[in-house]
Amino acid sequence: MRASGARDWSWLSGNARLIDLSGQLLGAHIAHAGLIMFWAGSVTLIEVTKFVPDKAMSDQGLLLLPNLARLGWGVGSGGTITDTYPYFVIGIFHLVASAVLGAGGLFHVFRGPSILKNGGANAKKFHYEWSDPKQLSLILGHHLIFLGMAALLFVAKAMFFGGIYDPAVGEVHLVANPTIDPFTIFDYLFGFADGRWNPLGMAAVNNLEDIIGGHIWVGAMCIAGGVWHITTEPFQWIKGAFVFNGHGILSYSLAGVALMAFTSCYFVAFNDTVFPPEFYGADRTQFAFVQFALCLTFLGGHIWHAFKARSQAIELRDNFYAFLVGFLGLAILVISLVLLSFRP
Repeated sequence: MRASGARDWSWLSGNARLIDLSGQLLGAHIAHAGLIMFWAGSVTLIEVTKFVPDKAMSDQGLLLLPNLARLGWGVGSGGTITDTYPYFVIGIFHLVASAVLGAGGLFHVFRGPSILKNGGANAKKFHYEWSDPKQLSLILGHHLIFLGMAALLFVAKAMFFGGIYDPAVGEVHLVANPTIDPFTIFDYLFGFADGRWNPLGMAAVNNLEDIIGGHIWVGAMCIAGGVWHITTEPFQWIKGAFVFNGHGILSYSLAGVALMAFTSCYFVAFNDTVFPPEFYGADRTQFAFVQFALCLTFLGGHIWHAFKARSQAIELRDNFYAFLVGFLGLAILVISLVLLSFRP
C-alpha cells in the first residue's frame, strides 16, 4: 500500500508558496494579467461571431461588446451597431497582449531571479519585504501611477479620439467641456447631485461632462498619490495602525476590489448614462447581482485575510477591530441589497 505522506500537495497552496519569492510572485502576477487579457480577447471574438446586427444588442446576452459600444466604437445614431470590425481588432489586440504578458510571466518564473534582490540593478529596486512599509509604499506608488494613466486614457478617448456614446442624445460625440469644478465633482461622494441630496451618490451622475471631469480628477489624484508614495515613507501612525505582512497587504487589496465591485453594482443597477439601455437593456438587475456577489466574495476574502494577518497579535483588540469592520461592511451590503430591489 502506497503511503499518502509521500505525495507533495504544496501546489494546492497556490501563490502562497511564493510569498517570500518576490521574483516568482511577480511572474505569477504578470501571468494572471495575461490570463485576464486572454479571456477578454477570446470572449470578444466569440461575441463578434455570434452578433446579429438586426437584433438589439441588449437582447443577445452579450457581455463584452456592450462595453466596447459605450466607448463609441462601431456605433451609429440611436446606438445602432454599424461596424463590428473595431471589436475584432480589439479582441486580437488583447490576445497579442496576453501572449506578451504570458511570456513575461514565464520569464520571471523560469529565467528571472526567484528573489528580485538577487537580480540586476533595476530588479533590486523593486524587491520588497512584507515588513518594510517604505518599499511597499514605493510599489503602491507605481500601481497608482498606472491607474491614473488608465483614467486619463479614457479621458483622451472621450475628448480627442472619437468620443464616446451619449444616451442622452443617442449619438457618439466628443466631450469638449468636461466638468472640472471640484464642488460639483466631489459633491457626488457625499450624496449630493445638482445641489440636492440623492441617496445614489456617485451613481446619480447623469451627464458625460461630469463623468469625464470625474475621471480627470481621479487620474490626476492617482498620479499625484503615486508620486507621493514613491518619494515618501508612511507616517508612524500608519505603521502602527496597519499590519504589514502578506496577509495584511492582500486583505487591504481585497477590500479595495470589494469597494470597486460595490460601486459597479450601484452604477449597473441605477445609472443609464454609464450603462446605456441601448446596449445593456432597461432591466440590469442580473448584472447588478453578479457584481454584488463578487463584492461579497472579495469582502469575505478581506475579512479572512485580515484575521489571518492579525492572528499572531497578542492583543484581542486587534481581532475585535477586524470583526467590527467586517460586521459593518456586511451590514452596509445588506442595506444596499434592499436598496437594489427598488429602481426609481
